[in-house]
Amino acid sequence: MTERALSGMRVLDLTQFESGPSCTQFLAWLGAEVIKVEPPTGDPMRRPRPWERREVDSMFYLLHNANKRSIVIDLKRPDGHALFLRLVALSDVVVENFALGAMEKLRLDHETLRGINPAIIVARIKGFGLSGPYSEYKSFEMIAQAAAGVMSVNGFSDREPVRVGVGIGDTGTGVHTAGAIMAAYIQRLRTGQGQIVEVSMQEVLTNFLRQRYPDHYGSEGHAPRMGNELTGSVPAGVFPCKPGGANDYVYILIHAATEKMWGGFARAIDRPDLLDDPRYRDAAARWRHRADVNTITHAWTSQRSKREAMETLGRAGVPCSAVLDTADVLDDPHLSQRGAIVAIDHPTWGRYRMPGCPVRLSASPSATAPPPLLGQHTAEVLRELLGLSASEVDDLRARGVVA
Repeated sequence: MTERALSGMRVLDLTQFESGPSCTQFLAWLGAEVIKVEPPTGDPMRRPRPWERREVDSMFYLLHNANKRSIVIDLKRPDGHALFLRLVALSDVVVENFALGAMEKLRLDHETLRGINPAIIVARIKGFGLSGPYSEYKSFEMIAQAAAGVMSVNGFSDREPVRVGVGIGDTGTGVHTAGAIMAAYIQRLRTGQGQIVEVSMQEVLTNFLRQRYPDHYGSEGHAPRMGNELTGSVPAGVFPCKPGGANDYVYILIHAATEKMWGGFARAIDRPDLLDDPRYRDAAARWRHRADVNTITHAWTSQRSKREAMETLGRAGVPCSAVLDTADVLDDPHLSQRGAIVAIDHPTWGRYRMPGCPVRLSASPSATAPPPLLGQHTAEVLRELLGLSASEVDDLRARGVVA
């Protein structure tokens, strides 16, 4: 489709690593034209990890930069700086996640950009925001998790805090920023004026922590680490399945708020007698006897594979899932049938699979295009947007302004 939900929105993407690229990839999935403006050395996350044994473009980079075009401009050179400002005049959004003060050193502060284009929306992603005592502190995913309280509630009570193993800080911040950019864009349709969109990783994860504050206010100190349990709900946690591999588990949750799930569970595991046992008559009783319930559950799951346990309980109306690992997810029949896993043909990596756009618009289906090579679209973008001739681009390239 040529007409998409965000068709007509042009985004200059100055971001690197994960939080910013996640934001701009989300916008690109929804149809925005995203131009990734990279330095001659490229996004640092292009550099392969040691175990990848490749010369260019790490898998980390590929997973966060689909659907974009890449141009190389040396913003530290006067001609490069001027070239970028010409692109700002023709764009709707600039997104950056540099360290605090970097945009100012590049002379790309908000006032400069606004002077070129009063309607420009400037999205700024920072670990701790643009102000406050922590604003100059460096941040990555795990730093944000620690600073927002997430790490304090993750793990088991008898062990040290544990970071969450997925990018809730980086990608979570990216998606929050994309939502804020769209809100600013809608406001601009009414006012004609751009604005600064500021998003702090710490504050995004503080927002994610909301569901643990009932535990905070119900305790004498702070919300505790609870491992895989959910207070009052039994069974609630991971249970081993055969053949006993590293991820051969199923997570089962009988929520304390409904008795219907307990009935479905008891019948699914062929133990209808549990429904007449006074020890398990309601959620409070089951919580008191949770060790017995967990033993019964363990005995049943350990005789089945995680897929079998998931299907049996799922059909019975019991919330559960096999603990799928990365290989399982890529091969998951449900995700595959829904088109949630897409295959990409890349010029250096060849074919690989990755998660596609996680949201669906009925009038604007999304597609996933290969991430760009470094500077792949430099000449194309400068020709299309700025009307530069091939000889002009060659001259800029010869002087190291673009690549």
